[in-house]
Amino acid sequence: MKSWQEKVLLVIILLTAVSLRLTGIDWDDYQHYHPDERYITWVATTIEFPADWRTALTPPQSTFNPFYWPPDAASEGIVVRQDEHRDFAYGHVPLYLGVAATRLMERVGPALIGFFPADWLFTRDLLNGMGAIEFRHLTAVSRALTALFDTATILLVCLLGKRLYNTPVGLLAAAFLAVNVMHIQLAHFFISDPYLTFFVVAALFFMVSGVRWQVASEENTDNGTRVTHHASHITSHRLRIYLLLAAICVGLAVGSKFTAVLLLLPLALTVYVTSGDKWVRGLVTAVCVTALTFFLTNPFAVLGLTCSVVTSASSIGPFTIPALDWRSCYLQDIVTQGAMVRGSSDIAFARQYSGTWAYLYFVEMQLRWGMGPLLGLAASAGLVWEIWRVAKNWQQPLTISATNLNLQSPISNFLLLSWIIPYFLLTGSFHVKFMRYLQPITPFLMLYAAALLLSIRWRWVRWGAVTAVLLTTTLYALSFVNMYRQPHPWLAGSAWVYENIPPGALILSEQWDDALPSTMLLDGVPRLRSEYRNEELTWLTGADEADDEAKLERNLARLAAGDYLTIMSNRVYGVAPRLNGRYPLSGQYHQLLFDGSLGYEPVYVTTRMPTLFGIRLYADRFSWPGLTPPDEVETLLVAHPTLNLGRADESFTVYDQPLLIIFQNTGHLTAEEMRELFTP
Repeated sequence: MKSWQEKVLLVIILLTAVSLRLTGIDWDDYQHYHPDERYITWVATTIEFPADWRTALTPPQSTFNPFYWPPDAASEGIVVRQDEHRDFAYGHVPLYLGVAATRLMERVGPALIGFFPADWLFTRDLLNGMGAIEFRHLTAVSRALTALFDTATILLVCLLGKRLYNTPVGLLAAAFLAVNVMHIQLAHFFISDPYLTFFVVAALFFMVSGVRWQVASEENTDNGTRVTHHASHITSHRLRIYLLLAAICVGLAVGSKFTAVLLLLPLALTVYVTSGDKWVRGLVTAVCVTALTFFLTNPFAVLGLTCSVVTSASSIGPFTIPALDWRSCYLQDIVTQGAMVRGSSDIAFARQYSGTWAYLYFVEMQLRWGMGPLLGLAASAGLVWEIWRVAKNWQQPLTISATNLNLQSPISNFLLLSWIIPYFLLTGSFHVKFMRYLQPITPFLMLYAAALLLSIRWRWVRWGAVTAVLLTTTLYALSFVNMYRQPHPWLAGSAWVYENIPPGALILSEQWDDALPSTMLLDGVPRLRSEYRNEELTWLTGADEADDEAKLERNLARLAAGDYLTIMSNRVYGVAPRLNGRYPLSGQYHQLLFDGSLGYEPVYVTTRMPTLFGIRLYADRFSWPGLTPPDEVETLLVAHPTLNLGRADESFTVYDQPLLIIFQNTGHLTAEEMRELFTP
């Protein structure tokens, strides 16, 4: 393949990637339907340059501190707390990058608006031609920034594939990642995982580059090639730069999300194989650079010693962490989050993973939804194949003559595995199994999928397999992006509420879910959520609290008094009916509701799904909890050709493609009449 052809293909891949990621960044009209994104953006509105720089590093006063609501903090259009602690369980790096990008757009926006059409998303949302409040503008800019970071990850994967294997592998891996649906979806959210993934790939790219540079110089020496003092100096200088950049990227990755601390293992291996007898000094230097980078980008992880909440004892494998008053806000949040993901902290929204299998659930969700079946199979097989190749050829150069995959040193490939395997072994064992947790290893799986497919000996089989995987995944990606052209169900439902339900009506919602209607402009007229009364049904209740008669009576009393009821997603009905032992009463509620036995009838049902050529891909929300949905849901599903791909992880569907059902209380049953329907 000629150089210009490589460049053209790479440009096409990157343009495709950025187009897929920027399409639909206004997927919820910036209503902040993603709770993590909503909180990060809320905190970001208070990150400002301090009026007095002497307070810049003083935790209770600093406007840079994400662990504390600054005194006198305010932002137009939203309520901002003041002068109190806040729980911020996310990396500082994405937060600061999002704020910096927004401030830049605020600065250049007025000068650039006149050069672009007013109805462009770039003009309207990113340059803020509509004059949106900070809470909305920051979301738009930060989502676009996330999309660009994820696109940059694709470029790094191409370069890494070229360095480890050859140009075709790098290009094909980049193409696979460009159309990877999980990456496309996550690039639409202002959350930490895409930033973590970028810095992880960048760190390993520089580690591999350092090892390959060292191996190349040693081979020249072993082959009798004359190495001058000047050339040796250049080699040593280049190696130091690679190690420095790798250590910086490790610090930025840890500053994006703490799980990147596992990168210290491949970093230590890189220093060991490139530094010879000076590896101890090199390792200390690399760790110091990583720590300094972390401190400069996450200063309040070190300075934020103002938190004082005693955490309960928890365990990590065979080790027990005693109950401590950590004082450090950062460490406290890490311990709290660690307890949540391991299941030792009983949080209601994490109970959805009860009964799921370690490791296999992650794989299932990638095969069904994250990558799609063919790319998921190729990625899984590619990982096994890569482990086998590295183990088999540890003492000799790795060579595949059919496709000229010449690997000068297995240690380069082992570096990637020293990140992937420990990360997957740890993350896959978690009780909480959000699909996004696998994103930091997905780019490398794309590399292995590409390398495996291009290693097939028979040409027609090879290109048939490549075409099948790339074509089906691309079609899946297009169908997913087409979903964003449809109105968000909660926005459509809000409009329906304003048009059909009189103000003052009592609209019930479910705890741990959102509530309708959303505040919005309808036909140019502002409509407010406060026009309606709202109460929550607490079927899952709080942490460590189980089912009881008192809870049932409270909820039935609210149902008896309610005028309408919104089921915004499967956050609750996907959990309670499955856990009969824990929810013997609450678990009966949703089927009684869906059957009409409680006197509530569906009056509005909507959703949106990945769609292509008139065929929709449906995530089954009812079979796993053993529920029969209302007839109106079945009518919605059969209105167009629909392909049922089975259950989906709640985090994949709940933010941008929920199924909304609005019920009206037409039967007006009393609480006592409803109670008789529940089996003791």
